[in-house]
Amino acid sequence: MAAISLTKVKETAPALVDLYKKAGDSLGRHGLDGRRAAVYLVVDYSGSMKPYYKDGSVQALADRVLGLAAHLDDDGSVPVVFFSTDIDAVTDIALADHQGRVDRIVAGLGHMGKTSYHLAMDAVIDHYLDSGSTDPALVVFQTDGGPINKLAAERYVCKAARLPLFWQFIGFGDPGSRQFEFLRKLDELAVPQKRVIDNAGFFHAGRNPRKVSDKELYDQIVGEFPAWLAAARAQGIIAA
Repeated sequence: MAAISLTKVKETAPALVDLYKKAGDSLGRHGLDGRRAAVYLVVDYSGSMKPYYKDGSVQALADRVLGLAAHLDDDGSVPVVFFSTDIDAVTDIALADHQGRVDRIVAGLGHMGKTSYHLAMDAVIDHYLDSGSTDPALVVFQTDGGPINKLAAERYVCKAARLPLFWQFIGFGDPGSRQFEFLRKLDELAVPQKRVIDNAGFFHAGRNPRKVSDKELYDQIVGEFPAWLAAARAQGIIAA
């Protein structure tokens, strides 16, 4: 059973009903019906991301993540971290106020900088630990390029493997760009030599992320989550 009912979604966010249904279908296909998890969204606010804010791609991703989160978490909102060279904002996007929310947040932010993955990961870890949640967390981490500090990013992924957090990276941009080689490397970091379990996945959404079907996007976001849940249980990272 979903954390938030279809009736509630219809009342609070009617524009997300279709996404909510498709997210539920994907969760069912992956054996995640009734699963509870905290859901986070991390969004790249570096200078090269400007076109994706302008064309609505970031808002579209936020809406899709909200549709998924409504099945997994009952608070009706998703914590969101905007990052570039530093942390630009730690806020949330709620079902009742999702339309145009990204533009409203960005209007209050400053200069679009570079890309510091590890600072964004640190912000998510702090938020999760401070929340007192005992549920595992699914972190949707969007970026259009590699980090300015690859060593720090890799260290954070490896250290975070001991926490109940799964990182699903999503790339925006040219699939052939060498910018994404590092994310592919993160996806394949050795277990147990580098990290105790595989705690990260990578999916490339291409130059026009909005053209990726809802079905494909949801299947990519949750596809590796069941295997991570099983591995995390086996290691005692999450409760059995």
